Amino acid sequence: MKRDFDLLSMGEIMLRLSPPDNERITRGDSFSKQAGGAELNSATGAAMLGLRCGIISKLPANDLGMYIKNRVRLCGVSDDYLVYDEDRDARLGVYYYENGAYPRKPRIVYDRNYTSVNKISVDDYDDSLYTAARCFHTSGITLALSPQVRETAVEMIRRFKDQGTIISFDVNFRGNLWTGAEAKACIESILPYVDIFFCSEDTARLTFLKEGDVRTIMKSFTQEYPISIVASTQRVVHSPKRHSFGSVIYSAKEDVFYEEAPYKDIEVVDRIGSGDAYISGVLYGLLSWEGEYQRALEYGNAVSALKNTVPGDLLYTDLNEIEGIIREHKSTGRIAEMDR
Repeated sequence: MKRDFDLLSMGEIMLRLSPPDNERITRGDSFSKQAGGAELNSATGAAMLGLRCGIISKLPANDLGMYIKNRVRLCGVSDDYLVYDEDRDARLGVYYYENGAYPRKPRIVYDRNYTSVNKISVDDYDDSLYTAARCFHTSGITLALSPQVRETAVEMIRRFKDQGTIISFDVNFRGNLWTGAEAKACIESILPYVDIFFCSEDTARLTFLKEGDVRTIMKSFTQEYPISIVASTQRVVHSPKRHSFGSVIYSAKEDVFYEEAPYKDIEVVDRIGSGDAYISGVLYGLLSWEGEYQRALEYGNAVSALKNTVPGDLLYTDLNEIEGIIREHKSTGRIAEMDR
């Protein structure tokens, strides 16, 4: 059965406010506003590469909700599954982000309690939702927001899975939302439904109490649960403005690990959303070419590396740019310093 979307993701969409350049939250007089959120970030990247993507979320029925809706559309992501909170106290989650410069680390202040997304319910959607996409993606951030959101997300995972949809899940652990023990118990309850699992080595050790090297850890998830693919990223932070990034993908069916040389000394403009961008590249590869795991990994790494160089949560690129980055990353010859 042909489905309307390649990818539907579910999660909170927030308003991001940032002081200009390297100004501080505690001193600056102005903020730029942008839209962001883990699942929207991933859907945006995948849409930029050519997948048909949509976002499932609940927004306040006011001007801020309209701003988010407009940004979603601008990114090429469908707003068909955005629903709106008509209550007088409806509000949009906000976070403030301050860029870092060594030795000052980046800082984030959240204002996301009692937001409209916490009222989302499966009753907001009819059953046609669950046959609308080839793949459904969400993250641990969504599960951690509130009992109401968690219940809705888990039920959606079950219903999508019942309709033969591929389930993609990113642990994306946030210690300010829940404890490691809470995350472990909740996420382990949904892992029997998950096909594609994103989890960093550090998160696997700290949250799931895994031991051994990264490959042993990745393989263990597929031995304990019917997970087909595990992807694990490795980021080395040399300074707030210089990172190196790579990843490993494991396919349980082939019992093979896939990797490539990391992207070294990335000049970081804004790291927010780069992990979500990795997911968008991997999902683009997996949903475009079945079984080509090396290709999916290369797209994921390239998209993430590029996102680090772009301000804001959301990635703006196209397939040609990403494929050019992949070619240059593999090249051993001279590389032009400018595209013209």
